[in-house]
Amino acid sequence: MTISVVIADDQAMVRAGFAALLDAQDGIEVIGQAADGVEAVDLVRRAKPDVVLMDVRMPQLDGLQATRSILSPAHPLPHVPRIIMLTTFDIDDYVYEALESGASGFLLKDSLPADLVHAVRVVAAGDALLAPRITRRLIEQFGKSRPTTSRASLELNALTEREREVLTLIGQGRSNGEIAGDLFISEQTVKTHVGKILQKLQLRDRVHAVIFAYDAGLVSPAA
Repeated sequence: MTISVVIADDQAMVRAGFAALLDAQDGIEVIGQAADGVEAVDLVRRAKPDVVLMDVRMPQLDGLQATRSILSPAHPLPHVPRIIMLTTFDIDDYVYEALESGASGFLLKDSLPADLVHAVRVVAAGDALLAPRITRRLIEQFGKSRPTTSRASLELNALTEREREVLTLIGQGRSNGEIAGDLFISEQTVKTHVGKILQKLQLRDRVHAVIFAYDAGLVSPAA
């Protein structure tokens, strides 16, 4: 199945470069481009893409506001896209806001072409993506600003002991392969546990599982 993509960036050269790269890939098609946040929201609602590449800084409506509008429960879409935020800095306050806005991935604008293609495929498959240079520093920094909530702690009761272990490791920024090695189980079994965790806790993706792990007190920020 072809992955449909919308690119939202106020720089025409960036849009053109990303579009040329993605259209050259098997199974990926760029179906629209937007030069600002307002145009992006309108285009996404009309085109119904699988993935949106969303620049943070755009005129009229920035990428964060556009993401909130697209993913707002008040105006649900029949086909909810996965949104990858494009950011310039390794650690950027905008990225923290994007987590809460519902973004499923983060990519630095100077990432390698192969990283962009990988990001689109990973996010379209329902996983989440943190750019390698953002890594656990972002997760830990984000966690420092979030107090443990009793509601999240109570929702942990829905998980089995093994699922809690997996969620804790997700919160620590571990990949499925690393989790499989730590728990001496297969990577496919990890994927099954992750799917059940997301379903039971009604989480959109892996990024939001990280947030939940901090909220529930399973993971503490590094000192």
